[in-house]
Amino acid sequence: MISTLKKEALGFLFLLLTLAFIAAMVCSRSFFDWAFERHQNQWSWYLRPLFLLPYAYFAYQRRFSGMMASVLALFTSMFWFPVPDQVSAQALEFLAFEQDYLQSEWGLGKTLLMLTVPIAFWALGLAFWRRSLLMGGVVMAVVAFAKITWSIINAQEAGTSIVVPALTGLAISAGLLYAVSKILKSKND
Repeated sequence: MISTLKKEALGFLFLLLTLAFIAAMVCSRSFFDWAFERHQNQWSWYLRPLFLLPYAYFAYQRRFSGMMASVLALFTSMFWFPVPDQVSAQALEFLAFEQDYLQSEWGLGKTLLMLTVPIAFWALGLAFWRRSLLMGGVVMAVVAFAKITWSIINAQEAGTSIVVPALTGLAISAGLLYAVSKILKSKND
């Protein structure tokens, strides 16, 4: 009982650290600029979707602390890499669009749209918590295609810069989910 409480407390600590990161991005322009400068490194673009895999694993294992650690890692991974020497013009244009979008006025529409992020995490966590690999895979696909669609609709040509990283992350996730489903099926047979 006590070890379960400690694990839950750790999960809430990771959640609070994630909220602190978001607050720092909102409240500190210098931190925001510093993080986005490092986010120019496209390794972070490829890495970020892969954090949905440990999130899914921990949801499947019903370990809230691991889920929240994965969310913290996903959010902060945007600045894990150094500023790159070269960045494509399209990637720079897309990141400038994202920065402007996040720093422009927040109305009801933008707020409701941003609520889709925690809703997506909830849906993904629920699917794997209930041990539905198929539903979890569907949620992952919806998230990837929603990000691609939103990016292209709003940033036009520059938005296409996220297509390859998003689809690569989705393909890796789908492949791993397929392999896990085969392993689980063979164990049940």
